[in-house]
Amino acid sequence: MSPLPIESVLADLSSALQQRDEVVLEAPPGAGKTTRVPPALLDADWLGKQKIIMLEPRRLAARAAAEYMASMLGEAVGRTVGYRVRLESRISTHTRIEVVTEGILTRMVQDDPSLDGIGLLIFDEFHERSLDADLGLALALQGRALFREQPALKILIMSATLEGDRLAALLNDAPVIKSEGRLYPVAIRYGAAFIAPERLYHELPARMLATIKQALVDEPGSMLVFLPGQAEIRRLHELLRSALADQKNIILAPLYGDLDLQQQRRAIEPVAAGRRKIVLATDIAESSLTIEGVRIIIDSGLHRQAVFDHGVGMSRLHTRRISRASSIQRMGRAGRIEAGVCYRLWSEHQQAQLIPFTPPAIEQADLLPLALQLQRWGVDDPNELTWLDPPAAGHYSTAVQLLCSLGALESLNKGWKLTRHGEAMARLPLHPRLAHMLLMAQPLNVTGLACDIAALLSERDPLSS
Repeated sequence: MSPLPIESVLADLSSALQQRDEVVLEAPPGAGKTTRVPPALLDADWLGKQKIIMLEPRRLAARAAAEYMASMLGEAVGRTVGYRVRLESRISTHTRIEVVTEGILTRMVQDDPSLDGIGLLIFDEFHERSLDADLGLALALQGRALFREQPALKILIMSATLEGDRLAALLNDAPVIKSEGRLYPVAIRYGAAFIAPERLYHELPARMLATIKQALVDEPGSMLVFLPGQAEIRRLHELLRSALADQKNIILAPLYGDLDLQQQRRAIEPVAAGRRKIVLATDIAESSLTIEGVRIIIDSGLHRQAVFDHGVGMSRLHTRRISRASSIQRMGRAGRIEAGVCYRLWSEHQQAQLIPFTPPAIEQADLLPLALQLQRWGVDDPNELTWLDPPAAGHYSTAVQLLCSLGALESLNKGWKLTRHGEAMARLPLHPRLAHMLLMAQPLNVTGLACDIAALLSERDPLSS
């Protein structure tokens, strides 16, 4: 097994966790933090026989990380290393490293605020700042403070692009461990200026196609192409099938969250000698995943983001430019096996104009799920918890009022408490609106129909999963 850059700081990391209960780890893409850190800490004296829980933002990344770590130990998944994601669990009584998706952690903390038997909680790729990650950290910190006795629950925050000093200050001036460098250099090739939003639909596929065809001529190896969403992936996939029909050595592989597991595995597995692969991906491939053989990145510079519209009470998808941090993450997908190259479909001047970090979801997402979980936790005022960025008071108040209209809350003195209906909603692994729909369907004897609707709205294509 070849050494990775992260290995040079593993001893320092273990020592820091021996002395402190909170540590921040900054490591660039490709350093190996996701798969090398948990096994390296498994035999630490301070951990004893307790478990390590590592949070991953996506199901595919959670499965892939667990499978890779298990293979490093020469074991099947579910022995020493396992995973828990929505609707799937591979753990046993022997499991000491659990890779879980973020919503799973929220339920774990709600069920046992002390997280008894867990010695280390790792937040991987924290720079993505999902709503569940921010909530999970806030609940874990308060649960530890109120209910945990010795041995202490230790918390490790990991990311390639992180506001490390700001986060360290939040965590009692936690030490920041930095792993420098990646395995191989990545050359950057800039293109023309960003496409104007009104021309995006017509111009993006043609520009991506031209760049991919040029890269196939200029560079060897497989390719990872970043696109904003599934619609763009499908359009470009059709264009490439036609344009590359005579090149039988090239495999086209879409990669996005709603694909079934077999198709997702096909995208990340290595190809046979003499063949090349073009992976067409959303930002699901931006972090945690290692796609074997990739040394070329084609980056549209765009991503699709759900933003809550408070005027209509619904989330809308917006196509936006990525942040500088995301551009670094994407570039870092190359250079894993040899020197790589990253084609950016924007100018070098525009790179300097990108916002430094992607705004956290807590600033622009629907806060209804967060409000329901905080009410279940017993908190009326979010400011009772520790946040890197607290939810805006007005937006949170709107979410609370909507919970009241759904019958999930009732007034108690100057605050609120969950009704029996609200308790049932909070225990369902669904958005509160969908949970409310399922519960209301029961007395009407239309539960089956409600389940079908909930599956369609939450999974988009449940029949293919």
